[in-house]
Amino acid sequence: MRTFVASKNPDEKRWLVIDADKMVLGRVATLAAKLLQGKHKATYTPFIDTGDHVVVVNAQQVKLTGRKEEQKLYRYHSGYEGGLREVRAGVMRQRRPIRLVEEAVRGMLPKTKMGNAMYRKLKVYAGPDHPHAPQKPTSIEVV
Repeated sequence: MRTFVASKNPDEKRWLVIDADKMVLGRVATLAAKLLQGKHKATYTPFIDTGDHVVVVNAQQVKLTGRKEEQKLYRYHSGYEGGLREVRAGVMRQRRPIRLVEEAVRGMLPKTKMGNAMYRKLKVYAGPDHPHAPQKPTSIEVV
């Protein structure tokens, strides 16, 4: 009996669209991370990128539960001494709404070169329009 090992075939990659309108951020992010890694496929192999391309639309309308809008912090460092910056989720939604989804999905992917390759297949848009119509993406429902 032989063990099946998936190959890195670009023809097997599909384009999928997730509509984040009025959906909880964590639900959207976990579904996107699962699709990017390829865990929804029978050919999933942990050390080969078998995931699909994911387009998330309406990222500006994503919901945060509880008091996360006022309490959740996004931290980054400028590189200078004392350069730690903190931005609340509500402010981040006003300035750069796509960052909410991008940061959530990024945290759920592997912290390796392959994880970076998976992250590059994620496309997030604040509104309902996206320029990936020629790829004929199929819509995915968030449960």
